[in-house]
Amino acid sequence: MSVSVVVWGDSFGISDGIEALRGEVTVARQCDELVETLALVESGLADAALLAGPATDVDAAVVDGLRERGAAVVALVDDAEERGRLSGYGAVCESVTASPQALADLLELVTATAPQANPIGPRSAPEAEPATAPGRGQVIAVWGPHGSPGRTTVAVNYAVEASLAGSRVALVDADTYGASVAVLLGLMEESAGVAQLCRLSDQGVLDSESWQRACPVLTVAGARLRVATGLPRPTRWPELRPASVGRVLEHLTAAVDLVVVDVAPYLDVDEDLSFDTTAPQRNAATLAVLERADEILAVGQADSVGVPRLIKALERLAETVPDAMPRVVFNKVARAGLGANPERQLRETWTRFGPGAPIRGYLPWDPGSAAEALLSGTVFAESCPDAPLRAGIAQLAGHDVLPRKGLFGRRRAADGAGS
Repeated sequence: MSVSVVVWGDSFGISDGIEALRGEVTVARQCDELVETLALVESGLADAALLAGPATDVDAAVVDGLRERGAAVVALVDDAEERGRLSGYGAVCESVTASPQALADLLELVTATAPQANPIGPRSAPEAEPATAPGRGQVIAVWGPHGSPGRTTVAVNYAVEASLAGSRVALVDADTYGASVAVLLGLMEESAGVAQLCRLSDQGVLDSESWQRACPVLTVAGARLRVATGLPRPTRWPELRPASVGRVLEHLTAAVDLVVVDVAPYLDVDEDLSFDTTAPQRNAATLAVLERADEILAVGQADSVGVPRLIKALERLAETVPDAMPRVVFNKVARAGLGANPERQLRETWTRFGPGAPIRGYLPWDPGSAAEALLSGTVFAESCPDAPLRAGIAQLAGHDVLPRKGLFGRRRAADGAGS
């Protein structure tokens, strides 16, 4: 197999040594700048990149950029700490004293197994992967169409209820349009924990101590969970690169039982940038989470506007992330908009018009409880523990909570009268 290689920072005559072999591996170009190396790979001139310059100059963005364009990455480095850092980014490390023949063999091997370039656009379905490895946590993505179906409300309260059920939980706000987890929990700060985690990952220093600082413990309603707050300003969305988000999720799943991620609704790419695959995409973080998630809770509003929006959003999700397995959660279910038996009406409608995603649950229309929790900056388990809405979300999270019958009846009657 013929392999074309671009070499960066060659001060030891490595390129000449590889060329003298006259084998399948050839040097297409030598570069003095990493930006030039990325550009050559982007142009399709090289199948692999051999990074022979100072390892300290190579960061996560460089390795991610090369690998995302289908290039194998081999870095020459002997320092153990630097080898660990670059290996964590996905580079294959080799000694700076390796012979030209050894490097040529390695380049041929890693190029044969390198992932294909992933152009911006709909993802192709990957090969089936095994279930979550034993001892690793699960990733639950809470997603849904645009509008206000209640994604963040479900995500926050689901995380709390899962914690109350006995799981070690991390709640991550990865919404690049309107992060609001901090507001719902009454956290008035701008630390942007999710951005801190991504930055630590890019620097190769995301360890047990640093991630706990960026994702501190929050105690609420008797639950203890880690919370990584979102971006305080939407303009900071480029800080959440998809590769960084993916590494953060992998780290968190090794530390907790469950990672609940609140993401933005949008899946489309920027058409103006679609021909420039080096340009960042605002929705790439959402796609990275959905592709990694073990389960996707697709939250939709249960009315004549919300249900069609959810159907169209799920169709788009199937195009963009073909292997996604979403489960539908209908929120704001009320008799006023659906009739005497709203759950049956939703089931029948979904059976006839839905795209096939199973229904995971129905959450009642309970604006009073939602307003009370928002006003107090806390969760349902603390502000209104007997609310039917709290019981519904708790059931989703595996924490059975039964509201008192009297209160339940009064709330249902009020819902029917006021809707």
